[in-house]
Amino acid sequence: MTIAPSKMKICVIGDGGWGTALAISLLGNQHEVSVWGAFAANIEQIIATHENACFLPGVLIPEQIRWTANAETAIREADMAVIAVPTKYFRSVLDVFRPFIKTTCKIISVAKGLDQKTHQRMTDVAYEVLGCTHIAALSGPTHAEEVARHVPTAAVIASHNHEYCAELQTVFASKCFRIYTSQDVAGVEFGGALKNVIAIAAGVNDGLGYGDNARAALITRGLAEITRLGCALGAKQSTFYGLSGIGDLIVTCASKLSRNHAVGERIGKGETIEAIMGSMKQVAEGVWNCASARNLASKTGIEVPITDEVYKIIYEHKNPADAVQSLLSRDFKAE
Repeated sequence: MTIAPSKMKICVIGDGGWGTALAISLLGNQHEVSVWGAFAANIEQIIATHENACFLPGVLIPEQIRWTANAETAIREADMAVIAVPTKYFRSVLDVFRPFIKTTCKIISVAKGLDQKTHQRMTDVAYEVLGCTHIAALSGPTHAEEVARHVPTAAVIASHNHEYCAELQTVFASKCFRIYTSQDVAGVEFGGALKNVIAIAAGVNDGLGYGDNARAALITRGLAEITRLGCALGAKQSTFYGLSGIGDLIVTCASKLSRNHAVGERIGKGETIEAIMGSMKQVAEGVWNCASARNLASKTGIEVPITDEVYKIIYEHKNPADAVQSLLSRDFKAE
C-alpha cells in the first residue's frame, strides 16, 4: 500500500455521521483533522463526551480531532477541505467558507446528491462557488457507522486530474479503507445521487411486504434507469457497474442502515412523508433528489419509470401499492 507523502491539515466541513466517520479515518492516517459543524450546541456536546450522539451514536471519537462551529477557525491553514454536508445546504455552506479558504486548498466532495434548484453535481457547485482547480468526489458503498468502526470498506475517488486522484488515494486509503480512482466524475457523482431514489423504491417494496423477488427487480431495473440517465448526462456506462454505481445501489437498497431505504419502508407501511421527515435528525437525499432526477430525465428525454413513481409517492401522495401496479402494467418490452 502506498503511504501518504506527508501529514496534511484537513478540515471536514460537516459534523454529521459521514463527516465524523471520515474525520476518524483521516486521523488514523496521521493527518491533522478539524471538523466544523453548524450548530454550536452539538459541537460542545461532542467535545464534552467524545461522542456524536446526534449523528453517530456509540462511536468513541478520538480527542485529537478538533471541533468548532467557527468557519474561519476550522478552515484556516487547511491543506484540504472535505465537504460532508447535505446537498440541500451545500452551496450555502460553501458561501460561508469562501472568504477563508486558501486558493491552494484541495477540495473533495463526499456528498451524494444534486443541487435542489439547479440540479448540478456537487463538484460543479464547488467549482462555481470556490473557483478552486483541485476538486474531486468520493463515493461508493460507505455506511458511516461501518467506516467509523474500521469495518473493511471500498470507495472510489474521481477527478478529471489523474495525478490529483492518485494523491487523494494515498490520503484516504488505510488497511480497512480501500480507495480506487476514476476520471469519470459525472458517473461517480450521478451513481451516488441517483441510487438514493431507487433505495426509496426498494424500501417501499419492503414496507408493503412484497419480498425479495420484487426488490431484486427494482434494483436491477433501477440500475438500468440510473445508467440510461447518467450516460445521457455525460457519464460512462462502465462506471455504473462499479463501486459508485451497483456497489452503492446494493448496499443502499438492502441495508437497514440506509436512511433512504428506511424512508421508503415507512411510506410502504402507511406513514406520510411529512411525518417521516419531521421525525428524522439526518437527511435522506433521495427525497429531494427524485425531483432533480425527474427534471433531468425530462430535459434529456430519458425514461425513468421508477423515479417517476417515487416522485409521485412523495410529492403527489400517490398510494404506494398503486405505484407498484403502474410499474408492473407498463407496456411490454425487451430487457
